[in-house]
Parts: sequence; structure tokens; C-alpha cells
Amino acid sequence: MRDYELMTIHRPDLAENDIETKIGELETFLSSNDAEVTKRDLWGKRRFAYEIDHLSEGYYTVVSFKAGTDAVAGVDRMLSLADEVVRHKIVRLGD
Repeated sequence: MRDYELMTIHRPDLAENDIETKIGELETFLSSNDAEVTKRDLWGKRRFAYEIDHLSEGYYTVVSFKAGTDAVAGVDRMLSLADEVVRHKIVRLGD
């Protein structure tokens, strides 16, 4: 298993409780795929440097986890299909 960091930007029209619920679902998905969530950081609502899909702000979250490649591919697919996620990025951390 390797260390990864996932940043997501959720739509600004969601409530903060909904964001926490979505991150909880993400953590549940990871742990059901033999991954270990090591850190969770909710940044709150931030303005974008430029508009994305006619939106000027969104909720930023960062989740650090240890996982295998299958879990990472599953998370990437899940977030790509989620309508409430504006953008996401998964970064493998160095050794």
C-alpha cells in the first residue's frame, strides 16, 4: 500500500453537513476496499481563481489515505461520476 492525498471540490450549493456525509461515504468506500484513511481536512468554502462550470466557489476537502491501486482506481471512478463533485485530484505521495 502507498500513501495518497485526495483533494475534492464540492458544489457550493450543498450544506456543510452534506459535505461531511459525502466525505464519510468516501471514507467508507476506502475502508471497504482495504484502504486506511490517515487524515481528513475540511477547508470550507473558497473562491476559485477562475470559473469552473459557471461556479465561482466550492467546498474544498483533503483526505490522506494508504491504499492499493484498485482502491485508488475505484475512488477515481466514483468521484468522476458524482454530480456534486466539481473537481478532484489524487496524488501519490513520495517515499
